[in-house]
Amino acid sequence: MESRPLETEGTERLDEDRTTDGEPGRPLGTEDLVATDSQRTTEEDDAQTLFENVDVERFRDSWQGIQTAFVDDPRRAVKEADELVAMVIQNLATTFADHKKELESAWSQGEPATEDLRIALRRYRSFFNQLLSA
Repeated sequence: MESRPLETEGTERLDEDRTTDGEPGRPLGTEDLVATDSQRTTEEDDAQTLFENVDVERFRDSWQGIQTAFVDDPRRAVKEADELVAMVIQNLATTFADHKKELESAWSQGEPATEDLRIALRRYRSFFNQLLSA
């Protein structure tokens, strides 16, 4: 394990000094901060969902009712399925818009920290990957 001198107050460590755990001496790069492989997820990514559990349950219950009603009235079932899908898409768009407003509100109060931006990008990545895998 390499020993490093303690930093003195008022000095900053340059990004070039930070290295990855796996390759000592190699500077951190974008790949180290933001995974580009859509198959790689983290606990943080998994914690982010497109919908609240209660909404998922409500949507699934509605879908089950639509499927059951198909036998008696197929035309109405297809119309209700269309309406349910439109509702799910609207819910998703509202969730996304609310998240965007929160970010813009926080950023209007000053320059965001790099860590806040990294977390925001990871949330967008999770959102994006969930959309593509749906």
